[in-house]
Amino acid sequence: MVTEVIWACVFTAFCWWLGTGVILWLDRLPTRSFRFSLAGWTVLLALSFVGVAHSMREVSVFNAYLAFGSVIVMWGWHELAFLTGWITGPRKTPLTPGAQGWDRFVQSVQVMLYHELALLANFALLWWMQEGQSSHVAICTYALLWFMRLSAKLNLFFGVPQNGAQYLPAHLSYLASYFRTRDMTLWFVLSMGVAMGTWFWLVWLAQQGAVAITTGWVMLATLLGLAIVEHIIMVFPWPLERLWGWAMRQTTAKPALTTPP
Repeated sequence: MVTEVIWACVFTAFCWWLGTGVILWLDRLPTRSFRFSLAGWTVLLALSFVGVAHSMREVSVFNAYLAFGSVIVMWGWHELAFLTGWITGPRKTPLTPGAQGWDRFVQSVQVMLYHELALLANFALLWWMQEGQSSHVAICTYALLWFMRLSAKLNLFFGVPQNGAQYLPAHLSYLASYFRTRDMTLWFVLSMGVAMGTWFWLVWLAQQGAVAITTGWVMLATLLGLAIVEHIIMVFPWPLERLWGWAMRQTTAKPALTTPP
């Protein structure tokens, strides 16, 4: 049992690390390569739906791995489509100088509206596929990714000490104007409190024997822990090169726009 838990944790961390690294690497290639990257990943996207459909039919260790890996590929397609500028939003210009409050929020939504709608459409399709199926690893993985990424986006909107604007590629440098650099906010405390509280609650349930420690459960708990780490990086100056230096060596990016205080 211990070996199964360790392998599930390692597999989850490896998918998170490799998936992020590949997207960072592809996004830093010349823009003429984007169409080929997206075409290739679209094939993988189709295969990921096949994998998810198969994984939902039966609860098993193999299907848990298949479901998690397929959803990571699925999520990676959306990330690549956004970071290459293919699916972003109707607004592709910097934030209007001096925009505050509701006006700033509306403009921030406009720069990523199509991306968010695509994520929700994918979520709705998975929900439809889940009807009457016994394994829920795939849809739970996607839901966890969606909620934690929404939390991260809101933290960038409200402001964090380390918003990562310096890592934006040249074609998305205008996004830096929508990020806010500031000390820890109430939203960060609340979002981290809920995430960490949920993680400790899951661990407590396992210790009490209230839930079965399945492969899927371990993967979800590990993914939540990694998402919490991603949030912590927004506070402490941890350079991404330490984790994904191999993916960030070549770049066509120019310095990003200055983020508003």
